[in-house]
Amino acid sequence: MEAIGSQTPAGAPLIGEGDFKRIADDLDVWDAWPVQQRDGHPAALEDGTTLWMALGAPRFPDPDERHGHARIHLLARRGEDWRHLGPAMPDGFSPGSREWSGSAVLEPDGTTLTLYFTATGRRGEPTLTFEQRLYRAIATLDRESDKSPRLCHWRDLQEIVVRDPVLYMASDAGAAEVGRIKAFRDPAYFLDPASGAQYLLFAASLAGSSSEFNGVIGAAIAGDVEGKEWRILPPLVSADTLNNELERPHMLQRDGLYYLFWSTQRHVFNPEGPMGPTGLYGMVSERIDRGWRPINGTGLVFANPPEAPKQAYSWLVLPDLSVTSFVDEWGAGESYSGPRRFGASFAPMLRLVLSGDGAWLDLRA
Repeated sequence: MEAIGSQTPAGAPLIGEGDFKRIADDLDVWDAWPVQQRDGHPAALEDGTTLWMALGAPRFPDPDERHGHARIHLLARRGEDWRHLGPAMPDGFSPGSREWSGSAVLEPDGTTLTLYFTATGRRGEPTLTFEQRLYRAIATLDRESDKSPRLCHWRDLQEIVVRDPVLYMASDAGAAEVGRIKAFRDPAYFLDPASGAQYLLFAASLAGSSSEFNGVIGAAIAGDVEGKEWRILPPLVSADTLNNELERPHMLQRDGLYYLFWSTQRHVFNPEGPMGPTGLYGMVSERIDRGWRPINGTGLVFANPPEAPKQAYSWLVLPDLSVTSFVDEWGAGESYSGPRRFGASFAPMLRLVLSGDGAWLDLRA
């Protein structure tokens, strides 16, 4: 991390007002993921439409309020056009007071969908808490030609990865404010093409740490083909004493190497340093269980541009190396003093180049 200042790769292009548009006037969206095939590629319908999920909430004067009202919404993408299809799960189905990030897999039959998600808090709690639990649920994708795609017959709701207190700190043990809460969230499905093993990666906090900056990337491995039984594993990557949140971790394999990516923000680094910018970070290894080393020698893949250090967040690298994210505080430099400009929609797609231990943006794309 100390080497970032002298080796900072090219930053993401500046996002302007004309570079994005809202999904709906009355809906803010942020963390998003495609409904994927088991191999990670987005699952396409007959007409080429891909289905996506994103966290969504009504608009609030303070955008941070959205986290207390978040639900997973279903979206359809065709070309550059997005269509909002409503909440993914029916009212009263989720066990949490709100729903946070996850991943979704469409089985080869084209109709059975598995959603992995974070249930935050408890349904009906009088005061919102930050307890986070990892759940799985099954739905049927109804794709009748005369209707919009929809998810129905939700069933088999199950808490699939239970926190091991020896490895991971309780998610409700930190400060109750954005940027300081602890993590046990963001389950991301990964099928290892080499072994056929199924993994869930998740953001977590290290148990037994003496630092409030104790973010880690956790993992669990499925014990059965159906993915009903999972065994929790020790953290794959630790930022103990350095950073509080390694969010939205996800993995892909390419040319015999595994690439593990996550997003983090400057304000969740330990101010005693070293500190990095808000950006996409990653590690690379020949195996999943060990040998992780920082991409580019520093871990930083790319950051927001200096003139808009918070313009986008929650990057997700897809198997074709396209990178999606959402527009956060766009076009606002360090000296900007006007009202907060929360984009609340999809940012322009970026594209990565991967080569061995190196990764950088393809700015020609």
